[in-house]
Amino acid sequence: MAHKKAGSSSRNGRDSVGQRLGIKAGDGELVRAGSIIVRQRGMTFIAGAGTGLGRDYTVFATVTGRVRFEHERRDKKRVRVEAETAAPAAGA
Repeated sequence: MAHKKAGSSSRNGRDSVGQRLGIKAGDGELVRAGSIIVRQRGMTFIAGAGTGLGRDYTVFATVTGRVRFEHERRDKKRVRVEAETAAPAAGA
């Protein structure tokens, strides 16, 4: 007799790596232009002012500033970046 386990238990040894989705910058956090704010599948988070939407639905900052999350609808949220005003340099 062949010594082979049942087909299902011996074929389950593979697992895929996580995709690292989710919110990368919180509300009120200071981000630089080009920073990723949300990695997602689909459009749960909608790009607002100061943000852009990537081909894979990644929301990223287009300006340097503070992140703001607000409800668009009950199931959607809008992400925007309020541009940070340049603080005057302390002179002598």
